[in-house]
Amino acid sequence: MTKVIKRDDSEEDLIYEKIVVSVLKTGASVEIARKIAFIVIGKIYSDGKDKISARELTSLILQQLKKENEEWYRRWIAFDKIAKKRETEKEIQ
Repeated sequence: MTKVIKRDDSEEDLIYEKIVVSVLKTGASVEIARKIAFIVIGKIYSDGKDKISARELTSLILQQLKKENEEWYRRWIAFDKIAKKRETEKEIQ
């Protein structure tokens, strides 16, 4: 199973449902959240990666989210800034 290397350098399994839940928090529908998770995980597996950084995973998710709805993308960025004190948009560029 592919591992996510978290910001503290710990590792956890890449879990489809975690991506879905994260996308749902932006206001996306279940259908769109599942679609984004499917595309992102498909890309990771098609690239043959057995590990991916949390930043890279976030970048892949946000790319898809922005394609679907700019407002949902902005909500993710705002949440990270307010709740997590992260400059996500700068980190993924």
